[in-house]
Amino acid sequence: QVQLVESGGGLVQAGGSLRLSCAASGSIFRVNTMGWYRQAPGKQRELVASITYGGSTNYADSVKGRFTISRVNAQNTVYLQMNSLKPEDTAVYYCNARVTRTIPYVDVEVWGQGTLVTVSS
Repeated sequence: QVQLVESGGGLVQAGGSLRLSCAASGSIFRVNTMGWYRQAPGKQRELVASITYGGSTNYADSVKGRFTISRVNAQNTVYLQMNSLKPEDTAVYYCNARVTRTIPYVDVEVWGQGTLVTVSS
């Protein structure tokens, strides 16, 4: 079994910064693509940013230039540095990972429990 544990959410004023962390643990052979999604009240969950094992990144247009995703493969951890936060960034942020488990090397998709980010105006 594989688990994702997130941390770093909270309340911040507009223009401020927060850093989210997500660590994968369990029966892991390799953590492949990792990403952050968010879901605001009344809206669908959307991709915020993703990063491959090799470090290639992808960002939603709404966060380009403000958010930075990074990872430490040796620690199976992904980070999301969020700068210049706006009230519209308020949402529950979910960590996502595509993981190759140990024997029998099955690929699974795993979600974290979510962490709330609230940006006040």
